[in-house]
Amino acid sequence: MDLETVRYQADGAVATITLDRPDAANAQSTRLIEDLDAAFDAAEADDDVRVVVLAANGKHFSAGHDLKEILAGEEHWAALRSTPEGKLLHEQVMYWDKLVRIRDFPKITIAAVQGVCSAAGLMLACMCDLIVAADDAKFSNPVLRMGGVGVELLVEPWELGARKAKEFLFCSLTLTADDAEKAGLVNRVVPRAELLPTVQEMAAQAALVPPITAAAVKDTINHMLDGQGQRDSWRYHFMVHQFVSNTETALARTEARKAGGMDAVKAEQAGESA
Repeated sequence: MDLETVRYQADGAVATITLDRPDAANAQSTRLIEDLDAAFDAAEADDDVRVVVLAANGKHFSAGHDLKEILAGEEHWAALRSTPEGKLLHEQVMYWDKLVRIRDFPKITIAAVQGVCSAAGLMLACMCDLIVAADDAKFSNPVLRMGGVGVELLVEPWELGARKAKEFLFCSLTLTADDAEKAGLVNRVVPRAELLPTVQEMAAQAALVPPITAAAVKDTINHMLDGQGQRDSWRYHFMVHQFVSNTETALARTEARKAGGMDAVKAEQAGESA
């Protein structure tokens, strides 16, 4: 594999996929999303692999989508976003399809989260079956302050419950690792130095389950969630997101970001513009 922004390593029954843009807080550029998808292809094709660990190099798991790339509008997919139909195609192919693929992945997946896990970073982590957080992890989604509706897949009501999700989104809360564990967002919290060893041990235990059994139980639990409406609610939100992102309010915010750059983005996220 010709991977630039992701590392892939298979060790027996466990494959580790590591986001590797530490200087950009592992922001999800087009190349990172494509590399991530290719790494999952490799893990799926390897019959020896039973568990996939999704980790990240550097201080942070992922700060979300690469807004610098999107605002520049020069990369192929970013350039398509100049029209509503292009924006829909971009987000369907690069966000919806690739994220739901991870959620439905036939093997067990475990996210190892440290530092910032924000917006699309949180969305990505929540596609995994299990999440282990370092004690320095912080979970947030400030996109509503930016005029958006909380990125493409609205995971928060399913992870936090409806009332807590509303508070989390409307008030732009940041959850500590302990908060996230109490809310049921993560399975465990461990000291930062113990994050990867803990996840690798968890992966080794999960790998003892025969692949057919793991795939069947995962499918059954996901089927239960879909019976409760998870996939339909995600799809409904995805289309609402398309509408809102093309409103006068959202388009004006986008133009302001293009003019002000990342300083404008940070001001929005901090609540310094409305």
